[in-house]
Amino acid sequence: MRRFIAGLLALSASLVVAAFTGAPAKADAFEDILKKGVVRIATPLDVPPFGSQNEKREPEGFDVDLAGMIAKALGVKLELQQITAGNRIPFLITNKVDIVIAVMGMTPERARQVMFTSPYADTQLAVYGPKALAVSSADMLGSYKVAATKGSTMELDLSAMAPKAQIMRTEDDATAAAAYLSGQADLFATNSLLIPDLKKHNPNKEFEVKFTIRRSPAHIAVRMGEHNLVRWLDEFIFFNMMNGEIDRLHQKWLGVKLQPLPSL
Repeated sequence: MRRFIAGLLALSASLVVAAFTGAPAKADAFEDILKKGVVRIATPLDVPPFGSQNEKREPEGFDVDLAGMIAKALGVKLELQQITAGNRIPFLITNKVDIVIAVMGMTPERARQVMFTSPYADTQLAVYGPKALAVSSADMLGSYKVAATKGSTMELDLSAMAPKAQIMRTEDDATAAAAYLSGQADLFATNSLLIPDLKKHNPNKEFEVKFTIRRSPAHIAVRMGEHNLVRWLDEFIFFNMMNGEIDRLHQKWLGVKLQPLPSL
């Protein structure tokens, strides 16, 4: 009886200690990925050469290859999910994916919602249009209609630069490009690295740089608070910068050598 009472007292004491020392340890995405043997990575398939589908409807591109490299380095199976510019962050916040690789530029506003790695690709955001159009800055847009993907860095920054601009906000990059190609929009705001592919498939359309919105290196994103995962990804990026693998992707998909990038 004495042993039974002593056991109850010990149990009660442990429960009291647990109650006053905090909640159980928070789940860790990096640990979960290794335990489950699967990493859920989201990439866009409407922004070649970063992500698109080939003739067999298979995903391919810079971001798709990078996702495969990450899964291989982790030693887990890759579960690839398709996203658009508008749902990149919501997919992370609602835990639909573990990692987003989507040519995403880092901004202070976005960094309040998700965590970013060091950059893995160097890009420039700009407004493009026909040579005959006399536009060289945001304040010269006037009544010209500019196609831009809703929620993208291009659309957000352009809105801030020219609050009265006539922006045609589309659901994805492919629709924004189609609006410019069809004449529904006079101009097209996009990533500079997407222009060579558009020129290749639309030789009769002009893509002159009208003005630069800003330099925008691409970052990988994870859910807020996932410090172990973002740290591992930083180490992955550093390792593959040093061994030349990310430069290989640059040359394979973008046709240019990787220029030095700042780290976080």
